[in-house]
Amino acid sequence: MRKGNATRERLLEIAEAAVLAKGFGATSIEELIAEAGITKSGFFYHFRDKNELAKGLLARYGEHLDRLLSDIFGRAAELSDDPLQRLLVGLTLLAEHMAAMPDGHPGCLVAIMSYQDRLFDRDIRAIVTEMTRQWNDHFRVMLDAIVAVYPPRDAVDTGRLARMIACAIDGGIVMSKSLGEPAVLPEQMLMARNHIKMIFQPAAVHVVREAAAAA
Repeated sequence: MRKGNATRERLLEIAEAAVLAKGFGATSIEELIAEAGITKSGFFYHFRDKNELAKGLLARYGEHLDRLLSDIFGRAAELSDDPLQRLLVGLTLLAEHMAAMPDGHPGCLVAIMSYQDRLFDRDIRAIVTEMTRQWNDHFRVMLDAIVAVYPPRDAVDTGRLARMIACAIDGGIVMSKSLGEPAVLPEQMLMARNHIKMIFQPAAVHVVREAAAAA
């Protein structure tokens, strides 16, 4: 990694930790350059202002989240060709990943910036909105694939169901930090997983039995 890129990455790493700890508004440029050991002009070489810093933080966070989801649900796809089992296994693996964090989940950068949206310009607010939609869409696509194979007994809106999963994760992050109990996050993720299982599994069992009888 080139020196300039390494400095930028270091600034983003420091800034993300500070923002997750105390919010974007309470994080100053001065403290970032002090910890990074650079000059103020060095900071402004990489980021024109704090909005540009926020944009860099969101891009970095989004890339990390994309890699995480790709790795975990890619692994789930290797373990099962069945769309329902892929989602259930993926959620289990994701919950295990969260549970393995030694100090609990540090917090969601997108959620923090949503809470403090008045600090940002229109472009940053649009990025936050789009990242949230993509987060929901990740689960909606998998749910649509499940519905195509296992129609639920009761009609469901896959978009709303996807938001339930996302809310269980983000809400679990907030609740675990509020209670000081890291285990709350994986617990709530598994609760969402079990809810999905109850919605679709009776239909799944019926389809499997029909296929076995036909054979």
